[in-house]
Amino acid sequence: MAYLLQQLANAVPLAALYAALAFGYAVAFGVTKRADITYGAIFAFSGQILLLFTELAFVRFWLVLPAALAIGACASILYSLGTGLWIGRSIMLPLVRTSPNTVIVAALGMMIVLMETARLAADTRAIWLPPFLNDVVVFWSDGPFKVTLTYIQLVDTVLMSAIVAFGALILKRTSWGRVWRAVTDDPLAAELCGTSADRVFLVAYTAASLVAAVCGILATFYYGSMDFGAGLMFGLKVLLISAVGGYSDPLRSAGGAAALAVVETMWGAYGPFVWRDLVIFSLLVLLLVMSRRERVML
Repeated sequence: MAYLLQQLANAVPLAALYAALAFGYAVAFGVTKRADITYGAIFAFSGQILLLFTELAFVRFWLVLPAALAIGACASILYSLGTGLWIGRSIMLPLVRTSPNTVIVAALGMMIVLMETARLAADTRAIWLPPFLNDVVVFWSDGPFKVTLTYIQLVDTVLMSAIVAFGALILKRTSWGRVWRAVTDDPLAAELCGTSADRVFLVAYTAASLVAAVCGILATFYYGSMDFGAGLMFGLKVLLISAVGGYSDPLRSAGGAAALAVVETMWGAYGPFVWRDLVIFSLLVLLLVMSRRERVML
């Protein structure tokens, strides 16, 4: 029983990460209407920029760790947000207007550019953060076995859950949320009603980039590093996990992604670990095919 509770506790931070990533991806997908693995690349790029600037501040300038982390986080948000805005305005928006299917190819190209830029900037070195906030909080104990989470896991969970809650509040209770919904449903009709679909596109894409950047920072804080190949892995995974809850509603997409995180954690705890990625990706593809078939039938 204690082991099961510990695995459920372990699933909570991962569920929060998947939910926040899926929520942001669904916001961007609403205006692009095409698979875009650039989102996962921005997530990884954000973590890598954090590592680069934190190392610079900590090693070169001899700053204390909290100050170095703050500088790294600010630089990461600045670079990632600027990158997302530039990609949305200069690449994705023109392609969506003229040839939407080329968005997929352009996203692959941008992912390679971001991965290689971070790799060259780091001189192909794996940079690791020193551990922090790794003291444990005990939730339940059964003799010597304790159900615990670390402070960094709890902080990440709270912040990522707040991203989903705040984003859902904006989409459902503000005028911008209504405008975003109108543009996702029919951009031309929204334009005829006086709404700038291009402006909504850029705001949505930049907001999604901000979510990816913040999640990349928080994930790097927890794991301590960010691999150069993480852009491709997370790009594909986010694309598929967002489909579990459906792309039409970011909150449903976040809920489906959180449920998948629980399944992934349980498989890692009770199933053969070497088969985990194969099983999870196969399940995601199956769910995507089934949801596509249901939409066609409707």
